[in-house]
Amino acid sequence: MNFVTSEKPIRIERGEGPYLYDDGGTEYLDCGASYACTPLGHSHPGVTDAVCEQARELTFVQASYPTDARDRAYATLAAAAPGDVENVWLCNSGTEANEAALKFARSATERSKIVATTRGFHGRTMGALATTWKDEYKEPFEPLIGDVEFVPYGDEEELRAAVDDETAGVIMEPIQGEGGVNPAPEGYLDAAREVTEAEGAALILDEVQTGVGRTGTLWACEQAGVVPDMLTTAKGLGNGLPVGATLVADWVADGAGSHNATFSGGPVISAAVDETVSTIVEEDWPAHAEAVGSHLRDQIRAEAGDDVREVRGSGLMVGVEVKRGANRITKNLALNHGILALPAGRTVVRFLPPLVIEERHADEIAAALADVLEGM
Repeated sequence: MNFVTSEKPIRIERGEGPYLYDDGGTEYLDCGASYACTPLGHSHPGVTDAVCEQARELTFVQASYPTDARDRAYATLAAAAPGDVENVWLCNSGTEANEAALKFARSATERSKIVATTRGFHGRTMGALATTWKDEYKEPFEPLIGDVEFVPYGDEEELRAAVDDETAGVIMEPIQGEGGVNPAPEGYLDAAREVTEAEGAALILDEVQTGVGRTGTLWACEQAGVVPDMLTTAKGLGNGLPVGATLVADWVADGAGSHNATFSGGPVISAAVDETVSTIVEEDWPAHAEAVGSHLRDQIRAEAGDDVREVRGSGLMVGVEVKRGANRITKNLALNHGILALPAGRTVVRFLPPLVIEERHADEIAAALADVLEGM
């Protein structure tokens, strides 16, 4: 049985930098096929060398045994963490990172209620799925964990009303990805920080998609000046290798219950994390993402004009709200223009290219999108 429900008509064979190539040699600019997981581009030589070197020395040993590779990954992530969320737990995916954060919030506060937001997406395991908004993801697996309350994303008043002395944690994305590339309104993350501190609840910022430089800063929450109690990250963390992380403040770590996973911080994965994050920080790819992303958004506005309702996002996380047919647009972009993008709902086209693209790539994306929209 094949569990892939929407298999694409392109068989990918290899990748290099921002490009992917199918089995016939056709070149595609990757703006979504890797789901933001390759910030340094495909087959980045530094990451590839780090992974191969580590694999030759030690492929795997479970986390109870210290390894140099894991220690380096922990140190790199702790140094890159916003504020004091310097305790690191490594896992295998974003949903697993969020699952851990929800457990840590409950155990550290000895409460059960979780507040989540409309249009939010936090993963598909049973706990994370309960905090994900779309019914289509949840209904086949209900009943899920209880005591989850949803509030409208961006509504400070509703958020303040929902968080009380029974709340273990509040989980939200600084910019919603799957929900349509919706940035948090100004002051919203501040309000979340204020109310959770007042009520003794944990603020969990899901930076699975926004983190590791994607939005023009290393972490999107830095743009609001907000430090959470827990930050989850995954997609860009290992430049394509399966890894997630939950970064935790001391007070949460001190009160967290026992939690682990067999493959937590394996040596090969840890080597990829260390090399990826170190390279992004040292070469300042977030600043590059902000400059090229701003250019991309401006070009789309200029070339697509009245054919789009809104262009939004930050850095190289760009959402284009169209009047109709996001799925049809992404298919046309792929098959006729060699650009692989993603829908985010029925009316938003999402571009998540590697951070290493240049302005010329942004020009190609904008021109292709304008051509597709003109022909609809």
